[in-house]
Amino acid sequence: MPRKGKSLSESIADDILSMITIDNKYAVGDKLPNENVLSTELQVSRTTLREAIRILVDHNVLEIRRGKGTFVTIPQDGNGSLGLEALSTVKLDVKDLYEMRLIFEPQTAYYAAKRATDKELKRILHYGKLEEDKILKNEDRTEIEQAFHRSIAKATHNEFMDRLMPILYKAIDKGVILSDQNEKVIQDTLNDHRMIMDFLAKRDAEGAKTAMKLHIIHAMSAFGLIIE
Repeated sequence: MPRKGKSLSESIADDILSMITIDNKYAVGDKLPNENVLSTELQVSRTTLREAIRILVDHNVLEIRRGKGTFVTIPQDGNGSLGLEALSTVKLDVKDLYEMRLIFEPQTAYYAAKRATDKELKRILHYGKLEEDKILKNEDRTEIEQAFHRSIAKATHNEFMDRLMPILYKAIDKGVILSDQNEKVIQDTLNDHRMIMDFLAKRDAEGAKTAMKLHIIHAMSAFGLIIE
């Protein structure tokens, strides 16, 4: 279950941030809808919405321009200023990238199963289903797969894990490219993602952790990456 003690305004701030960093609904420089529209969409009072916006303004995510409205100011990947951005530009090989995924992502799935709010869980399952549709239609799924894994990371409610994801995107991108040439990997991805979503939907943390670990190991094995 999600961590206790978070106020409604903080939860709504998280929802708005997810619209920016996961759903890509708003990009840098975009103006948010007016209070009436956004409060209706989020199903909260305008007072709560204002508090949520103030939180995001304090964290340099949004900017209020007097007489003009509220605008997005952070990059869509939501990297912020933890200094991890530079790591995402390091030229790591595929094996290193997948080992990094194997180290972090199973535990990410574990905490997501325990801490995800109902909204976050719904978002994870939504992107998982979208990716399945993309695979079955033989369409590019890179952005959707990123959103799937990013939504799991965000559901951990761990700031470091959330911001580490841009580094792991390199492995996800390479994995999509390589798997497009390997029918077994594509089928494994379908099966593994269904298993991950099933455990997450049941909030089975150990099951989700194991399913994510198997998902990454399956890909590494298929790509000929030795697991020592």
